Amino acid sequence: MALYYRHRLPVRIMHWINVVAFVVMLMSGLMIFNAHPTLNWGKQSYGDAPEVLSVEAYRDREGGLHGSTKIFGRSFDTTGLFGVAPNAQGIAATYAFPHWLTIPSNYSLAVARRWHFFFMWVFIVNGLAYVVWSIVTRHVSRDLAPTRTDLGSIWQSIKDHARFRHPRGEAAKRYNVLQKLTYLSVIFVWLPLVILMGFAMSPSLNALLPGWVDLFGGRQSARTLHFAAALVLVAFTALHVFLVITTGLWNNMRSMLSGRYRFRAEPLDE
Repeated sequence: MALYYRHRLPVRIMHWINVVAFVVMLMSGLMIFNAHPTLNWGKQSYGDAPEVLSVEAYRDREGGLHGSTKIFGRSFDTTGLFGVAPNAQGIAATYAFPHWLTIPSNYSLAVARRWHFFFMWVFIVNGLAYVVWSIVTRHVSRDLAPTRTDLGSIWQSIKDHARFRHPRGEAAKRYNVLQKLTYLSVIFVWLPLVILMGFAMSPSLNALLPGWVDLFGGRQSARTLHFAAALVLVAFTALHVFLVITTGLWNNMRSMLSGRYRFRAEPLDE
């Protein structure tokens, strides 16, 4: 076994800042969603505006309380999780997302917005610092840009991941093609999209640059795209954590805390 320096100090610092900022923004964003638990497509959320997603509570004929999540007109019973779930006191509460998923845990749109907007700027400044650092140090071109050989091995990489076959030796020092494509899409597509759509919901920016939000279908469309991009980032995070655990939790954590990653050196051919 051998150790090699996998993550530089700036990357490790920015990674953990990003983790904290993203978690706080996600949880405070869910509280903001609780204030209006419907996503529409168009310029407004009233009238005949198409409904993409909604979370609501209703009572049955016997007076029982239920939660329902509707996606593109199709309803799903989500009692106990979305729409209706026990609050901190164990009493059924009729909010879209339960208290343990939101910041603050008690309903407060004003407090949630303060958390969300503060960490939004932490998230943006940290993200810009990472992009600048990655370009200046050639991290993007050297480590993330896929080569022609990488692109030709996509299908093999998919099969290796499906079979939990992880690279060893020198290959363990490099990102595989799926990692490269995923990280590039997150850095240059999904994160910019979630930030841009967040700005699109700002009345002051709309007043400063009128009409630009209509390029995305209107403010409610921007809100829907903001939510959808956030879900993609949540899915990426869940997959990332899963792979961190299955490929060696302590080894991966050590590399993101100290920078050192342990890998099994390949034996020399005799």
